[in-house]
Amino acid sequence: MIKRILTGDRPTGPLHLGHYVGSLQNRIRLQKEYDTYLLIADIQALTDNFEHPEKLEANVFEVALDYLAVGLDPEKVKIVVQSMVPELTELTIYFMNLVTVATLERNPTLKEEIKQKNFTKGLPVGFYTYPISQASDITIFKAHLVPVGEDQLPMIEQAREIVRRFNRTYDKVLIEPKALVGQVARLPGTDGGAKMGKSLGNCIYLGDSPDVVRKRVMSMYTDPTRLHPTDPGHVEGNPVFTYHDVFNPDKAEIEDLKERYRKGTVGDVEVKEKLFKALNVFLEPIRERRAHFASKPGHVREIIVEGTRKGRAVAQETMGEVRTAMKISYKLQG
Repeated sequence: MIKRILTGDRPTGPLHLGHYVGSLQNRIRLQKEYDTYLLIADIQALTDNFEHPEKLEANVFEVALDYLAVGLDPEKVKIVVQSMVPELTELTIYFMNLVTVATLERNPTLKEEIKQKNFTKGLPVGFYTYPISQASDITIFKAHLVPVGEDQLPMIEQAREIVRRFNRTYDKVLIEPKALVGQVARLPGTDGGAKMGKSLGNCIYLGDSPDVVRKRVMSMYTDPTRLHPTDPGHVEGNPVFTYHDVFNPDKAEIEDLKERYRKGTVGDVEVKEKLFKALNVFLEPIRERRAHFASKPGHVREIIVEGTRKGRAVAQETMGEVRTAMKISYKLQG
């Protein structure tokens, strides 16, 4: 059986550099080797946007554009919209019986996201149970590999536990997935925060214009102990140099900047200018591909519809096996 990848994103807005190094880069690299399904998880996006569902349609389109812009080939990958595969909801309901409340409460990714969202009107059950929904997404496609950011590792482990329990309780139908973390475990935010996040306002987006990228780079957090350009500075833990290491292909330039920064013979402005140039070179072909696909919205929608059709066919096949294993594949006569 050909190996399969399932990964995806919640359509809460456009994708950023953190998404690229955390998961997109691996998806691009592996799309020729694996049968790849990319899930746009709009149901999960509703768990904290339920009061404004009208935003989702535009966001689904934006995420699909970002997929195509970074070089994911619609001839090789299937872009699937979660809400258009109702079998996912059915499997989620069945999985709810295999997970305890205590297990959800211990999930560190869920705890961190609850903290970030700061639910003032109480925690919606939909958000609380989204690790179960995510397990359903992965397993219904029988994914072997899930490219994710480091922060999502507890979610993959949750999915693995559910698979083990299902296969023990009923029959060995589901595949236990493995996680694949990007080359950079976690890209810091431009504000020096541990994580780049849309809700935190510390992102550089894949579709940002050169002017916006320059503004974000020049305002980046650096070394708070360095008050003057002539002061010796710290390279380790400095987001500007972290970005250089990831996105600047000129390694000799990076080493020269680091050496001079430690000695206090280069200022933050020069280091940031060179980072801006490297990022702009990296982002320019992505912008061009994005503009190309954005000019053909009908074609993009066709790609989404066809990918969803293929994804649902896989989901329906898996659900047939699940119902048989659970002995709920009823043959009722009227």
